[in-house]
Amino acid sequence: MKVLIIIPAYNEEGNILNVVGELEKKYPQYDYVVVNDGSTDKTLELCKKHNFNYVDLPINLGLSGAFQTGMKYAKEYGYDYALQFDGDGQHNPKYIADMVETMEKEEIDIAIGSRFVTEKKPLTMRMLGSRLIQFCIKITSGINIADPTSGMRMYNKRMIEKFATELNYGPEPDTVAYLVRCGAKVKEVQVEMSERMAGESYLNFSRTIKYMTNMCTSILLFQWFRRKEL
Repeated sequence: MKVLIIIPAYNEEGNILNVVGELEKKYPQYDYVVVNDGSTDKTLELCKKHNFNYVDLPINLGLSGAFQTGMKYAKEYGYDYALQFDGDGQHNPKYIADMVETMEKEEIDIAIGSRFVTEKKPLTMRMLGSRLIQFCIKITSGINIADPTSGMRMYNKRMIEKFATELNYGPEPDTVAYLVRCGAKVKEVQVEMSERMAGESYLNFSRTIKYMTNMCTSILLFQWFRRKEL
């Protein structure tokens, strides 16, 4: 099976060498593409200098635009699976094989790298938003996704086609909830994640609150106005 690792990267000069270097050295069986999302630091320069496989977006499109670019790449080159993979070093590639195996054996559409399949979700303020989104997905779709905000997700060819060609298919929990309602099969795979290696996350406290509010509103209200189709 052909697997493409999609790495959206915005100002990841402190992380991109380690992230891609590990993939090239330890996991050459997987292809990857770095989508430089209009970075203003040295991310693009490093990709060029080290001959990384990359696509350069001249302006910042945000995560959804960068990820869709990667999905278009996956569709164009006929990949069977595409993996959403953070450029900040939080995702561990050793779990990719487990996700591929789950996709193949259980014939699912989306595999989510989850921190909470066998591990208990901590009772912290940080996880409050995750629990709210988990609850919203449960009451609207009937399935329980323990780690809905995980950004490590693998998609099959049917999903690649949708994300590459349709509007409003962002790599976010509300899209996953919508796809489940449309009949997509989703399975969580236990993984461990690390803290960001360098730089600062876009999601500070105020942006996190806004993000969680938007996700819950979308799942509970806006997604019901979308036509159900796969």
